[in-house]
Amino acid sequence: MDTNSWRTAITATLHCLTGCAVGEVLGMVLATWWGWGNAASIALAIGLAFFFGYLLTFTGVRRSGADVRTAVRAAVAADTVSILVMELVDNGFVLAVPGAIDAMLTDALFWVSLGASLAIAFVVTVPVNRWMIARGLGHAAVHHLHAGHAAHEGHAAHEGHAGHETHMHH
Repeated sequence: MDTNSWRTAITATLHCLTGCAVGEVLGMVLATWWGWGNAASIALAIGLAFFFGYLLTFTGVRRSGADVRTAVRAAVAADTVSILVMELVDNGFVLAVPGAIDAMLTDALFWVSLGASLAIAFVVTVPVNRWMIARGLGHAAVHHLHAGHAAHEGHAAHEGHAGHETHMHH
C-alpha cells in the first residue's frame, strides 16, 4: 500500500476541510446577521466553502511560482470534487440531525453537529481524494505544480512531491 498517496489525500482533505469549515461558520454568521432562512443560509455556506477551499489551494500554488491562470485551474481541478463530496455529506448530516439546521451559533448543537458533520465528511472524502490522486487527478495536479514539472504528465501519479523544493518558473 502506498502510504504517500494516503498522506497526500489526508493533507488535501484537511486543506479542503479548513476551507469548508471557514465557509460554513462564516455563512452561518452572515446568514444569521442578515436574517436569512435555512435554504439561503445553506447556499451561502456552500458558496463560501467552495470559495475558501479554492482560495487555500490557489494561494499555495501561487506561492510555488505559478501564474494566476495556472493557479485557478489547479485549484478548481484539485478541489471541486473534494469540496462537493464534503459539502454533500456535511449538509446532509446537518439536515438529518433533528434541530441542527435551526441551531444558532450560541447553541452547543450547532458546534457539535458542525464538528461531527465535518469529521464524517473528512472520513468520506479522504478515500475519494486518494482515488483521484492515484489517477493523477485532483490534488495530484497541485503536487505536480509544487514539484515544478509540468512537462511530463505521467509523473503526477507518483505523489509525495511535497518535500521537493523546486518550483515552476514562467
